[in-house]
Amino acid sequence: MNNKYWILFILAFILLSCNKNIVYTKYQTFSQNEWHLKDSAIFEFDVKDTLSLNNISLMVRHADSYQYRNLFLFVISKYPNGKVSTDTMEIILSNEKGEWQGSGAGDIFDYKVIIKKNTRLPMSGKYLFSFKHGMREDPLPLIMDFGFEIEKVIN
Repeated sequence: MNNKYWILFILAFILLSCNKNIVYTKYQTFSQNEWHLKDSAIFEFDVKDTLSLNNISLMVRHADSYQYRNLFLFVISKYPNGKVSTDTMEIILSNEKGEWQGSGAGDIFDYKVIIKKNTRLPMSGKYLFSFKHGMREDPLPLIMDFGFEIEKVIN
């Protein structure tokens, strides 16, 4: 991996580490900046606090030359009680003018999108969220990292 990618990754990690409201954050890094259909980004964590409100976000790190405006995802959610649900979602990465959402440094863009606001995780125990890309291209080039974050809402 290129040195500038490591520097950006470490900088993002340090900045995220400073926020004491972060309940869980993790990135899945893709080898050679390619997300293969067979590769799932899996995020597993334990929940003890079922009363606090949280914002749940997805984070995408991609190259400026990523050729699509969006990213379709297939999501499998497993809850502590054994319930499993599947869903499809779309993350819009650029506007109609082709301007990337999020922040950029050089030719790398980081986009964080809240997918659930002010939500409670209703059960204590182990949660697992698994994401696969739902794009037609395999491997999907120029996607470097995919992240999942839970941040406690402080009023």
